[in-house]
Amino acid sequence: MSDKIDEIRSNTLNQIEKTESNYKAAFVAAAVLEIAFIAAFLLLADFSNRSHLLLFIAAFATYAIILVGLIALGIHVNRSTLRVIRAIETLGKG
Repeated sequence: MSDKIDEIRSNTLNQIEKTESNYKAAFVAAAVLEIAFIAAFLLLADFSNRSHLLLFIAAFATYAIILVGLIALGIHVNRSTLRVIRAIETLGKG
């Protein structure tokens, strides 16, 4: 039974690591794409036009809110994952 639990624990940790690396790759790809969009906006915008300035400020306000939400979500997921790992370790000791 102990061997079975160790195998399950090992498989679970491997899946968590694979999922985390996929998440990081997708996050970096999205960040690069957004940076390209922002650079294009900065190159094409006429900041003497108040509408362009307003769009620029609104876009960054939206990005800031989304970024804070993503950071909070990442912290929550990491904390939850650590709780699951701690529970699995507790089962292995018992």
